[in-house]
Amino acid sequence: MDTHAEDLSYIVRYGVTRILGEFTARGFGALPRGSYVIVRSERGHEWGTVLSTATEQTRTYLGTTESHGRIIRIATPEDEVERDRALLFEKQAFAGCLDLIRERNMQMQLIDAEQVIGGERLIFYYVSEQRVDFRDLVKGLAKLFHVRIEMRQIGIRDEAKLLADYGDCGQPVCCSTFLREMPPVSMKMAKMQKATLDPSKISGRCGRLKCCLRYEYDTYEEHRKEMPPIGATVVTKQGTGRVIGQELLAQKLVIQYEGQRQVMTDAKDVLTVVNTKPSKSSELTQENPADEGLPQEGAIQANSSPGSPLRDPKPRHDSRPNPRPRNPNGSDPTRDRSEPPRENGDERSGTNPA
Repeated sequence: MDTHAEDLSYIVRYGVTRILGEFTARGFGALPRGSYVIVRSERGHEWGTVLSTATEQTRTYLGTTESHGRIIRIATPEDEVERDRALLFEKQAFAGCLDLIRERNMQMQLIDAEQVIGGERLIFYYVSEQRVDFRDLVKGLAKLFHVRIEMRQIGIRDEAKLLADYGDCGQPVCCSTFLREMPPVSMKMAKMQKATLDPSKISGRCGRLKCCLRYEYDTYEEHRKEMPPIGATVVTKQGTGRVIGQELLAQKLVIQYEGQRQVMTDAKDVLTVVNTKPSKSSELTQENPADEGLPQEGAIQANSSPGSPLRDPKPRHDSRPNPRPRNPNGSDPTRDRSEPPRENGDERSGTNPA
């Protein structure tokens, strides 16, 4: 078998950002998983680690069928010495770049520095909330290190991918091991899985929601669609009741029957779904249980026409029956004018003066 004429493809992880790519190899035979190789990528010569052979499944996972480059050779002891020298130079470059940033008082946070093997390129990674004009900084770095300088702005999750080590589960963080791209995660996923809503417990090393909340969400969503929703009226062997809770993974429902009796029932024991539309009260309780007991918006506007201002339910005018009319000067026209007016003291005491 002519191994020199045989072309094989491997999935290789390379760079400090742990980029995954497919690389072709010729003349090396079968490379086992974990082999250290030197690859030629679009950035130059880089140190890489073989993960597996390339297949249609891996190409589907990567989302591309094109090769990132080729494997030049298996790493030698000289390459290991060169890698250690590059790691030492990266620390010096990081410190030098940090000093230049402080001198210029630039609003950016330096995260890491990376040098491509052979000193062809020096890459700096930074985080900033706003756009930074680093042209003067690049000139200073090029004058200091005499290599090609590249500045890359990254996000908060990419910062954790570079610096984080282990998660709360005790395993290496997903973003630095197998995740190729960061999936979008929302609080809705945590609520559906009935996870705690304490931000300190559902946040990862990056300070955002944990990526693992996304892993089982599709399964929860499929089970939710197959089961009657909360608030639906169902018929089982035990009678007719209303769904007040769901256990999605266990495929069970909490059904409230007549007499406020609550029973945990298998979803397959539901004979008929009478009404799948949940009531407004159950929707309010499910959406915002903290607002339970507060007046609803519809109840406030029930007695007022659309677009009219809300009125005070207590009338502001005099509600006494047939109030006496008053003259503009304040006198009572029904009073007998021949009767002498009383003194103020007479009204208070109710007696005539002696």
